[in-house]
Amino acid sequence: RRASGCAARGLCCPGRDSACLSVGRRPDGSTGPCYCDQACARTLDCCHDYAQACPVIPCVVSQWSAWSGCAEPCKTTYRVRMRHVIQEPRNGGEACPALEERAGCVEYWTRQGTECQQSLIPALITTGGFGKARKKRAAVADGSERAGYCVEFQLVAITPGCLHNHHSYTRWMHYLREGHTVCVECQHPALHSPSQHCYGDGTDSQKNQLLHWQAVGNHRCKGTWRRIRQLDTCSCPSVHSFLFI
Repeated sequence: RRASGCAARGLCCPGRDSACLSVGRRPDGSTGPCYCDQACARTLDCCHDYAQACPVIPCVVSQWSAWSGCAEPCKTTYRVRMRHVIQEPRNGGEACPALEERAGCVEYWTRQGTECQQSLIPALITTGGFGKARKKRAAVADGSERAGYCVEFQLVAITPGCLHNHHSYTRWMHYLREGHTVCVECQHPALHSPSQHCYGDGTDSQKNQLLHWQAVGNHRCKGTWRRIRQLDTCSCPSVHSFLFI
């Protein structure tokens, strides 16, 4: 006697497959040709034991791996974590989810362990009014006043925390406004050797790259800006004038 049903013939076929054919009882109680392909559930011509012989098996994946390091040091880039397939889906089971996930990432150290260049390190800024006293102290300490430079930035985003300050020494943060151009002075002792740049000045940044800044004296006041240009002859206006720390 010819074997009937899916289990007896060892049939379980993906998709629609007219060759995935057996004989036996169908869901409507009749007997005759019946199918063991995935499409039979829709066409209602499965063999009586299709559901048992070809159970729906969803994809099973492993746990996520640990996050990798940044793809590249000293750049705004991404890190990766992976997982692998433990059980492939069968018989219309749920498809496998993504096996790779990426997240934004920045590393401030090179693979050799040295500090990155300045473009991605958040700039620490304070009011330009502080600079006069700092210049005087530097001149007394060195016997001369080192030449600095200024950088113009366009403010892109500012956190609300810049407005929520009540101390006299933080009032200067009210001058930070989105869309405004600000002038930030780099002078000794913030002028680092041997690079002769201030951290966060965007020297190595790409055109229109968003750079980060943080106001000294209020950790809730921070944001992003774009570097416009460097001014080697420094003449920042009294308002919208700031200092790298």
